[in-house]
Amino acid sequence: MSERSAAPGSLALVESLVNTLDLESGADALDTADGRARFGLTEEDVPGARELRESLRATLLAHAGHPAHAPVAPLGELLAAAPLRVTVDPADGSAALAPADAGRLHSRVAEAVAAALIAGTWQRLKSCEAPTCHWAYYDRSPAGRGRWCSMQVCGARAKMRRYRAK
Repeated sequence: MSERSAAPGSLALVESLVNTLDLESGADALDTADGRARFGLTEEDVPGARELRESLRATLLAHAGHPAHAPVAPLGELLAAAPLRVTVDPADGSAALAPADAGRLHSRVAEAVAAALIAGTWQRLKSCEAPTCHWAYYDRSPAGRGRWCSMQVCGARAKMRRYRAK
């Protein structure tokens, strides 16, 4: 839905997971085998992935200063069961976080969130404020105050509504 470029680094995983559901049309990529394959999911994994997706969406709405779109499980609780481990490169001593279970979506998302926290990019991943959209996007605006996934679509609609209301 957005013309924006993908979120940096491992945040692209979070962004693409949130964007598997198009709220306007109701199409859910997790309903298809190809959509599940992108995340290494089986049909049995889908309910947990959807719960994680909506919890992420609520968190990204909070990054943009908006209330949750629906009652959801707290993201911290969902990621608590996704342990990370510290890896250290013996050659140069550099350390990194890695999912303890790299095959599990929750673990990969936990690693992405941790890496984004370290990089200072986590707060810039947001959800569009348009109630029929809530698409995830990475806010690259200088002040970090982006409101819509697309100025040409969601932003234009909001501004037109505000204009017509006057």
